[in-house]
Amino acid sequence: MESISFPEGFVWGAATAAFQIEGATTADGRTASIWDTFCQLPGAVVGGDTGDPAADHYYRVDEDVQLMVDLGLHAYRFSTAWPRIRPDAGPVNQPGLDFYSRLVDKLLEAGITPWLTLYHWDLPQTLEDAGGWANRDTAYRFAEYAESVVGALGDRVDNWTTLNEPWCSSLLSYAAGVHAPGRQEPEAAVAAVHHLLLAHGLATSAIREQAPNAKIGITLNMYPIIPADPDNPADLDAARRLDGLQNRIFLDPLFKGEYPADIVEDLEPYGFSKHIRENDLEIISAPLDQLGVNYYAEHFVSSTPEPEAPVQTNGRRPTGSPWVGAEHVSFPSRGLPRTDMDWEVQPDGLFKVLMRVHQDYPSIPLYVTENGAAYVDSISDDGSINDPERLGYIESHLRAAHAAIEAGVDLRGYFAWSLMDNFEWAEGYAKRFGIVHVDYETQVRTPKMSAMWYSQVARGNVLAATVAP
Repeated sequence: MESISFPEGFVWGAATAAFQIEGATTADGRTASIWDTFCQLPGAVVGGDTGDPAADHYYRVDEDVQLMVDLGLHAYRFSTAWPRIRPDAGPVNQPGLDFYSRLVDKLLEAGITPWLTLYHWDLPQTLEDAGGWANRDTAYRFAEYAESVVGALGDRVDNWTTLNEPWCSSLLSYAAGVHAPGRQEPEAAVAAVHHLLLAHGLATSAIREQAPNAKIGITLNMYPIIPADPDNPADLDAARRLDGLQNRIFLDPLFKGEYPADIVEDLEPYGFSKHIRENDLEIISAPLDQLGVNYYAEHFVSSTPEPEAPVQTNGRRPTGSPWVGAEHVSFPSRGLPRTDMDWEVQPDGLFKVLMRVHQDYPSIPLYVTENGAAYVDSISDDGSINDPERLGYIESHLRAAHAAIEAGVDLRGYFAWSLMDNFEWAEGYAKRFGIVHVDYETQVRTPKMSAMWYSQVARGNVLAATVAP
C-alpha cells in the first residue's frame, strides 16, 4: 500500500464520552443519569459493571491531557455530563461546570482544540422519570442545559456538537432496550426520535445566540444498508426500511427540512406524525456548520427472520429490536473478519457513507467523529501492548476516508474511538476500544501499539506505506 498525505489542516483527534470515562458519579453535586439507574438493572450490563470509577478521568484529567500531548493529538472530542452541570435538570451546579472549564483551559494551554458534545446519552434520571425523550418537554430542558454550557464555555470552545448518535438514544434505548433507559416501547422510541431532533434544533439556536461564531454540528452513526438479495423484493424493502430508520430519518429533517415520506408512513401505526408540530421542522433544519459521522460497520440485511433464539442462560436481560416496523429482519454473515464486538470489518462502508452525504445532501464540512474497534489486547512480558488488529482496522478506514477526499468529499478530520479503554455501555468493561490501555485496578494508562502508530500519522499528516509503528 502506498503512502498517502491528508489535506493541510486536517484534524487528528481522539474521542471519549463523559459517562464512559469520568467516574465520580456522585462527586461535587452530580446526580443520577439514566445510565446510573440502568447499571443497577439485573442483566442490563455485562458483569454488573457501573460507571464508577470507569477510567477515573474526573480525578486524572491532568494526566490525560498530558497523554494527548504526548500522542500529538490536534483535538479532543469529549462530552459534558448533563447531570453534573444541571443535576436533576434543575439549577446550574457550578462545581460541575468548573470541571469542564478547567478541562478546556488545560486543553487550550496544551495546544489541543476542545471539541465539545453536549449529549452523549446521560439524561438526568429525573427527566426520564417524567417521560424521558418520549416527552416533548425534555427537548426544552436540553436547550436550557445547552445555554448553561455555552454561557460558561462559549468564549473558549469553538466546535459544538449537540447530540451524539440520536439513533442510539431513541431506537436502541426506547424500542430495543439495549441501552438506558432500557424501555421496549416502539411508540416511545419514535417519539424520542423527533424530540431528540427538536432538542438539537433548539440547542443550535441557543448556541448561536450566545456564541455567533461557534461551529455547530450533530453527530450521526451512519451505516450503508445492503440487501442480502438485491433481486428479492422483500430484502429490498427491508433495506429501505432500515436505511430510513438508521440514516434518512435523521439526515432528511436536518438538511431537507422534512421527514422521508415512506418512513413517516411506515411509522404511522406507532403515532410518529402526531408528535410533529408546526414549525418543528424549521427549528430542526437550522443551518449547521459541520456534520459528524460515526462509522463502524455496514448492515447486511435479510427479510428472513432469525431462528427463534434459545432461552438465555448467561444472565443477560432479554432485549427487543430497534427496527420499529421491521422487527423481523436478520443480518446474515458474509464471512468477513469481525471485531470483538462481533461487528463486520468493512472499511469500504466508510467511503460509502461519506460519499452518500456528499452526493445526496447540501454541501457541508464532514468529520469522522468516531471510528475504531474492540479487540482483545496482547500484553507482552515487558508491559507493551500489541494490538495489530486495531491498528490495521484504523489504517484501512483512514485509507477509505482518504479515497473519499480524493473523490471530492469535504472531509476535514478524523477522531479515533476511543482515546482510552472505558465503560463500553451494556458491555461494561468487557470490551476495549481504546488506543490507550487502562488497567482498571490501578488506572495506569499505557499507549498501545496502535496509539504510537496513530501518533506518527497525526504528527506527519501522512499515512505511511507500511503499518509498522
